[in-house]
Amino acid sequence: MPKLAPSWTQVSLIVATLACGLALDIGTTIVGQFVLSGAVWAVLLWLLYRVERDIRLGLMACLVIATAGELFLSLVWGLYTYRLANVPLFVPPGHVLLLLLGLSMACYLPEKAALAIIGGAGVYSLAAAAMGADTLALPLFLVLGAASLAMPQQRRLYASTFVLSLALELYGTWLGNWNWAHDVPGIALVTTNPPGVAGAFYCALDCLVAVAVLTLAPRLAAQKAG
Repeated sequence: MPKLAPSWTQVSLIVATLACGLALDIGTTIVGQFVLSGAVWAVLLWLLYRVERDIRLGLMACLVIATAGELFLSLVWGLYTYRLANVPLFVPPGHVLLLLLGLSMACYLPEKAALAIIGGAGVYSLAAAAMGADTLALPLFLVLGAASLAMPQQRRLYASTFVLSLALELYGTWLGNWNWAHDVPGIALVTTNPPGVAGAFYCALDCLVAVAVLTLAPRLAAQKAG
């Protein structure tokens, strides 16, 4: 995806939306959750009009892919469960906000730091699997490693998203917005709450978004030229 010149106003707004939104969600009913979701969507729409066209295309692709992923991972697979046993309507735009934040922060992340983050995830995965505490970590790291090798130009984005998503997962599970299953449904693997390499899911999302942009952008440009 294209690099994004960060605006500290936008970064602050995204962080406040994610942090305050999850904190407020804990005390709401389904009706309050709808109201909260409307506010998150309003923030996203405001930001979408203030980014470049190519970035907006990627963010919209993220919205579609993240929605499908959430429905499958939570409601079908049962890998994690939200507080009200649904997929809150603020979750898909929340993924887009996190990607937007990751794009901003990736501008400041040196390549060596990105490699260190990914390498650290690998060390954790091996140690956690060896101890039997988080055997899901190793296959998740393979996803992260494959994405990093397949699209090295996106490595800083993957690393920044990995760190940001881990922080979000720790915060959300600490508050109780969602909980991860200890025993992975249908697979003889176990994990923690949250998984230490949960960021691999977000990095896989970033990779799919990048592929979607590379595929769709030339077609849209050709249609516009025609």
